[in-house]
Amino acid sequence: GDIPWPGFIFGQFPSSTWYWCADQMMVQRVLSAKSLSHAQGALVLAGYLKLLPVFLMVVPGMVARALFPNTVGCATEDTCMAFCNSKAGCSNLAYPELVMTLMPTGLRGIMIAVMLAALMSDLTSIFNSASTLFTMDVWPLIRKNAKTRELLLVGRLFVVFLTVISIVWIPLIKVLQGGQLFVYIQSVSAYLAPPIAAVYFLAITCTWTNEKGAFFGLCAGTIVGIVRMITEFCYSAPRCDQADTRPIIVTVHYMYYAIIVFWTTILTTVVTSYFTERPDPDCLVNTTIWTKRIVSTKVEPEMIEASKLEGLKTDEVENCDKPEQGDETPVHVKVYNWVCGFSSLEEAEEEPVGLIKSVYQSKTMKYVTRMNSAAIISFGVTLYILFSCGKNL
Repeated sequence: GDIPWPGFIFGQFPSSTWYWCADQMMVQRVLSAKSLSHAQGALVLAGYLKLLPVFLMVVPGMVARALFPNTVGCATEDTCMAFCNSKAGCSNLAYPELVMTLMPTGLRGIMIAVMLAALMSDLTSIFNSASTLFTMDVWPLIRKNAKTRELLLVGRLFVVFLTVISIVWIPLIKVLQGGQLFVYIQSVSAYLAPPIAAVYFLAITCTWTNEKGAFFGLCAGTIVGIVRMITEFCYSAPRCDQADTRPIIVTVHYMYYAIIVFWTTILTTVVTSYFTERPDPDCLVNTTIWTKRIVSTKVEPEMIEASKLEGLKTDEVENCDKPEQGDETPVHVKVYNWVCGFSSLEEAEEEPVGLIKSVYQSKTMKYVTRMNSAAIISFGVTLYILFSCGKNL
């Protein structure tokens, strides 16, 4: 098949680890949970929902190929070019073709609205996460004393920038992986996700991995992945009846290449951490699988009682260019504040900071979450075996 099973098992592991454990879009929501049980329960529910695409995407794709063998299942390049303007195939149009052909007018409109709503929701989550990372981590390095108004404006402008980049990037998808959208998403994840997954894996399993090791490991893995992605831009895939004369760095399957990127990052991180200063043992409390039950005797400044911080407000909110009593704000200023989202900023208050809650949970919740996680993994493996080896059974 197009996806080798060793590459799927060992190459998909880094991408899945990044998505479920380190992706900002997922982590941002998990960190808002009240407790560890709530966070794990939400992930278990998301895992069950992740099984639905097998029936909502794979099965309809198989049906579309059977119903439209001359269009969706086009066999020659000329036929595919005439139908969808792509030499690699027309599998991207399988679901829209089913909706537009088989469904009545009313349901057709509802399904199109559902598809657009899902797309908008996904893009909103991605843009929000990327904007948060840029505004809170990158922009303070450029302007250290940036106020709240400036941060809000920078976040919104960065979303506009991402939207423009996304639109410009669309033609490049046809170059990578022949325009096959699913394969393109998996290949890009295989190039860029393994470094993050490797650092995350070492962070929770290795007690002497430090910041310098993680930094150089991320740099090395990202460079190796980007080199492969740039090389694919330069060398397009040959047709089925042509010999593949591209460099070996391009001919290696992207899931095998993900394994290379993953272990490159791990080796670089381990070697760099070994020859540099070890982290402070107090910084490892409740952060690795070996130190999750160790109690620190060091009092952190963050461990402040909530009662001492009641009624605390940010100085930026109190001095945010508020007009004096009796002064009328000009209309153009009101419009500007409304467009940029500053109108509700003046009443904003910072929530009191409470004590850090324990990450321990009851045995019942442990068994429930672990059993459901095992059930999801077992069902996923069963589906993989069924769809990959079913014809031989």
